[in-house]
Amino acid sequence: MKEHHPGTAITPLISVNEIASRIKEIGKTISEGYAETTQDSPLLLVVVLKGAFIFAADLLRSITIPCTIDFVHASSYGSKKTSSGIVAIRHNLAITGRHILIVEDIIDTGLTIQQITAELIAMKPASLGICTLLDKPDTRKYPVDITYTGFTVPNTFIVGYGIDYNELYREIPFLGVLLS
Repeated sequence: MKEHHPGTAITPLISVNEIASRIKEIGKTISEGYAETTQDSPLLLVVVLKGAFIFAADLLRSITIPCTIDFVHASSYGSKKTSSGIVAIRHNLAITGRHILIVEDIIDTGLTIQQITAELIAMKPASLGICTLLDKPDTRKYPVDITYTGFTVPNTFIVGYGIDYNELYREIPFLGVLLS
């Protein structure tokens, strides 16, 4: 295996094949759950940047119903390994009356997704669901109703598959625990 970041210890947690298999399962479940969508009223995936972009691309390809995609930028980490407690959200969405599925990379404290959800609910969508690749329930401080979960993971700092630490490690194709 290629060493992506010499001098950095990353312990593999979830393999490329496990990720691909689980995303196919989630895509099938989403397609069944939103079977009523049409070309005139497609499901809108609202992807939380930057961490969820790779997950969202693979998820989109596994969904078999009409859907469109848009993005919000939200961050509560900055260059730290723990949440700052302040969430900055940027978007330009028009979602009133639409079926919305937020696509997130990881939900830990729940602060970021709670803030995004509150902002989107105020825009009066027809429905609002949450799909996360990773869930860290042991770190939850805010209640979150997750509709679709890829994997439940321990309270460790995870990188790879689009998830970063200080903007690095997104290109790693698997999910791993950053040790140093």
